[in-house]
Amino acid sequence: MYELWGEGGSYEELEECIRNYPDERKLPYLDSNSTFKINVDTFGKVISLQEQTQRIQGLSYIPFKGRVNLKNPEHKFWLMETDDYGASNGLPPMVQKRIFFGREIGGADRKLLPTYQLKSRTYLGPTAMDAEMAFLMANQALVTPGKLVYDPFVGTGSILIAAAHFGAMTMGGTDGRGPDCNVWSNFKQYGLPMPIALLRADNNLPPWRTGLKEVFDAIICDPPYGVRAGGRKSGGRKLMKGVIGPYIVPDDKRTDHIPSTASYSLVECVHDLLDLAGRMLVMGGRLVFFYPVLSEDDNVDNHFPEHPCFKLIATSEQILSSRYSRVLLTMVKTSPYTEDISEAARLKHLDFKENHLKWLEDGNLHSAVFSPTDPQSNGAADHAKFTKEPKPKYRGKYV
Repeated sequence: MYELWGEGGSYEELEECIRNYPDERKLPYLDSNSTFKINVDTFGKVISLQEQTQRIQGLSYIPFKGRVNLKNPEHKFWLMETDDYGASNGLPPMVQKRIFFGREIGGADRKLLPTYQLKSRTYLGPTAMDAEMAFLMANQALVTPGKLVYDPFVGTGSILIAAAHFGAMTMGGTDGRGPDCNVWSNFKQYGLPMPIALLRADNNLPPWRTGLKEVFDAIICDPPYGVRAGGRKSGGRKLMKGVIGPYIVPDDKRTDHIPSTASYSLVECVHDLLDLAGRMLVMGGRLVFFYPVLSEDDNVDNHFPEHPCFKLIATSEQILSSRYSRVLLTMVKTSPYTEDISEAARLKHLDFKENHLKWLEDGNLHSAVFSPTDPQSNGAADHAKFTKEPKPKYRGKYV
């Protein structure tokens, strides 16, 4: 995070911008009793050490009076240069050549990542959230010590681990695993406070007692959207078709009962998540979750889920392939959960139940992602495939 002193499309523009930046904002950090360091960073290209030195010497118009300290400076300054978007530099298409100069005022704790990297984790699964991404999600949710954080889709606990590292009390809904290798094992590995509870629960049939609401400070999760892993809910064919009604498992069979399940469409899953968050988050609490979108002509559909209790304040796209991305949505609860909202949610639940197959077909992201781009494999199509000018690919991990 930087205090920007100047920017421009050339070094001449940059100099003019820095000279015009208010002296009262610059001079306190250029004092003779201070120490400083200037770092040079580039995006989309690599420059030599000699070129970096020349760029630093070109900043002589800035009246630095302090001493240089490369190991432990009081003030760190950064000169950052972004290259033009090209076919092989890995930058997204919107990037233009730009030069920035500013003072560092804060930075990420990158030392966390080797400690929490997935390859050394005790309990791991195919959809475990990357450690860096889990910490970013916790930051978006404003996780701080003492807050209560809930993840209704706990897999291996990556998101709750990040929240616990920042001092939060954690709770989750999970499908459980073996007695010796499970989510609890990961918390033990890092010496983190154990979750308050891990519930064997169904997001479609939440376990909360009637009248319980506004409990959690944040809900952070990665819902199952059917690309690597699809969602399941309590049901089964007979229950979904209405052949049998909802049932209660007898007490003497609860220990080893395995319930029937049915496919859980993305649309219904997100609806249930928003309803849960509207009911269970405190006012001002945050809901942070990933939502998948298909990419067509390099444009992402910006019609994201909405709820009368929430205001969407941030969308952060992560490009996963040329076919689809996922967007990290950050929402803040701004309105209370009313009886009218509750009734609307109940009616929507009935619609999902009565039109179960329709919603599964409409939300089949797996087919959209993995189906052939052109089902017609005739000669003309093959010719076009080989003669079409190559399209620059974005290789970056995050946007």
